[in-house]
Amino acid sequence: ITSSKKRMYLSGTDWVINTLDHMMKSTTNSGNMSQIIFEMDSLLDEKLVRERLGVFVREFPALHGSVKRDFNLAPYWRLPEATSNDLDFTVYLVGEDSSQEEILSLFGKTANRPFKNENEHLAFHLIQKGKKESLFAMTFDHRLFDARGAEAFLDLFLQYSSGKEITGILNGVRLTAPADLSEWMDKFHAGRNVNRKMISLSKPAFETLPVPEGRDRGFKFHLVSFDVKDTEKIYDKAYSEAGYLMEMPYLLSVVMQAVHELFRNRGIAANNYMAPVTIDMRTRDDIREKLLLNHVSYLFFKVSAEETGDLKGIMKSVKCQMYEQVKAGLPKDLADASSLLRIAPLAFLGKVLHLPFGGKIASFLFSYLGKGPGQLSEFMGVKIKNLFHTPRVSVPPGFGFFFNYFNGHLNLVISYLDGLLLEEEILMLTTGIEEKLEASV
Repeated sequence: ITSSKKRMYLSGTDWVINTLDHMMKSTTNSGNMSQIIFEMDSLLDEKLVRERLGVFVREFPALHGSVKRDFNLAPYWRLPEATSNDLDFTVYLVGEDSSQEEILSLFGKTANRPFKNENEHLAFHLIQKGKKESLFAMTFDHRLFDARGAEAFLDLFLQYSSGKEITGILNGVRLTAPADLSEWMDKFHAGRNVNRKMISLSKPAFETLPVPEGRDRGFKFHLVSFDVKDTEKIYDKAYSEAGYLMEMPYLLSVVMQAVHELFRNRGIAANNYMAPVTIDMRTRDDIREKLLLNHVSYLFFKVSAEETGDLKGIMKSVKCQMYEQVKAGLPKDLADASSLLRIAPLAFLGKVLHLPFGGKIASFLFSYLGKGPGQLSEFMGVKIKNLFHTPRVSVPPGFGFFFNYFNGHLNLVISYLDGLLLEEEILMLTTGIEEKLEASV
């Protein structure tokens, strides 16, 4: 089927992300958005940040693109005809004694604020905390970046801010992508494999928390950050218990135990829990080339309530499921099969995505971002202490656990729909997770 070599066509994964965006706009106060936050150990120069950010964004017209359909029905990212000078950059002044809860509450408002139009996908925020500290955040549309892509984009900006030539930095970022309108039989076979896996995962059923009514609800965030010493010991314990580089199964298993405690305290007789986990389909070497749009797939982990009493038993189950799904090629099958869904309108596809699990997507969402590319330690001469993500979550399930590693720190953000969890339940979850992880410290 004829297509243009000059266009950046959306993959099946991109179309699923667009579907989630459509669904979230109909069930919450905004779309499928996330936010990256830098913590600095001193004040940033507001004027200089605004100036350099404006130049950098103007040199990147794809940031102002929009989704359209080609004549061949394949969706693509249409680049704007003219470069936009619009820059959504807001500065907030707070007191030196402002608590972490107050800062996160402010960032909750920025993460929940809808973009102005279909061509706006980024917003930047600078919190000046008294005269000693700054926090810099980028809110981004998941249709434009996945989490790792957003990190890599900020890495490029930090390189430019440190004095590197902007043209050389943006060189190599791919602004085209094939339409992938061939090898139909392979895609149908992948779809058959995915369908069989979804059927097997759907029985027996898994539980979710009831979603509060009202579509104008936003998300709240709770952060737990481990210092360098404790992070090292947690990773040592993960490698000892689960195996080398098996921190994801270890962290997911600890979260499974905490979630079971939550459901039990709620009086919900859950027999099984389901958690999809995103995996990056890029190599470390091609992150710059594949900076834009989404390059992820998923693994699905199902654990019975009976297993949750034994952490090692959960880890064994999670690792076995991971090996089986990777060996069977499920992540690639999901990416290939989803290409067939691009012809479907977003509203229709939203209903299709709920079919395999009876209107549910998961008990909760889970993500782990390990050591990423770059991880620069300075921003315009100011030391970056930490970096973490505050993503909005698909509804249902309406809450998730998001771990990331940055410069020696392990961070956990619990993201949840306002009204889904009580404050004491958040405390119970974080206390339970911290105790289990720090039992190794």
